[in-house]
Amino acid sequence: MLLHRGCGLRVPKEDPQCGGSSVSCAAMQYPEHRPVDDALIPPRLSAILVMVLWASCYPLITIGLDFAPHLTFASLRAVTAGSALLLVALCLGKPFPKDRAEWGWIALAGLGMTGLGYFGMFHAAEFVAPGLATVVANTQPIFAAVLAYGLIGERLALRGWTGLLIGFLGVIIVAAPQVFAGNERSTGLGLMYVLLAALGVAAGNVAIRKLANRVDAAMAMGLQLLIGAIPLMIIAVLTEHPRAVVWSPGFIVSLVGLALPGTALAFWLWQTTLRSMPLSKANVFSFLVPFLGITIGALFFAEPLTLMVMIGVVLAGIGVYLGTKAEPDRDPVRDQGSACRSK
Repeated sequence: MLLHRGCGLRVPKEDPQCGGSSVSCAAMQYPEHRPVDDALIPPRLSAILVMVLWASCYPLITIGLDFAPHLTFASLRAVTAGSALLLVALCLGKPFPKDRAEWGWIALAGLGMTGLGYFGMFHAAEFVAPGLATVVANTQPIFAAVLAYGLIGERLALRGWTGLLIGFLGVIIVAAPQVFAGNERSTGLGLMYVLLAALGVAAGNVAIRKLANRVDAAMAMGLQLLIGAIPLMIIAVLTEHPRAVVWSPGFIVSLVGLALPGTALAFWLWQTTLRSMPLSKANVFSFLVPFLGITIGALFFAEPLTLMVMIGVVLAGIGVYLGTKAEPDRDPVRDQGSACRSK
């Protein structure tokens, strides 16, 4: 028996079927599935805290947009949060990623989660009320389940597909009254922006899950925020007037609230959560966000809590729960590990 340097477990000295120790075959070859026991906060509590932080983002965006152009504001948020996380990582002596695959997943997270996510989120705030935007945006686990099939080969069982249909039905019920009442064009455009953000966040979530145990959370999330800020800044310079920002106390409070707790802390907590929980299980907590968003909208923006909204929120929550809680029909990592052991 030897003491494995990677995880501290006593393992057989040699496993000829796997070309080495059994731990190196399963845990070292697929490091994102190594057990993690150094979480400062229990994973479920951490996931709930992330959802509370993210639910507060839309009201803060609405406040800040009175003082700054859309993408300029989004760029400032991403750069501020990314710089803060990167500074923390460097102060703690965390190394930069060295593997091309790690940089690829970081780039996908940045362009999806930060680039597309912020582009859609900040534009939607002009056309869609905060509570409704939060409800629609946080159906992203439905999109994440579909993207997971294409990116990592995870197939949902019948229960999962049922959840997808119920979730989309909930989105339609919530969105339909807003789309066909009043300013139809503006509301429809706003919903398009929110759905674009949801797709970007879904792709980013898959990437963050792949990075969970490969790169330090502060380093990975800081880099992805800065990478995602690049296209936002370019578009902002070409289409907006960045110097038009009004640095009032209200804007500074909005920016700091978004950048530090709403972004830096939330992303750090999210990646540390995904170190201990699969994405499908962690993402189920997103169904809390619509309720939090509707509550915030009702308390601070006088949004009505209509029966249709409540029915849609419940259906969306059930759909997200079923779609992300269902066991995958096939786990490619588990299959690969089994194949290794059977050789």
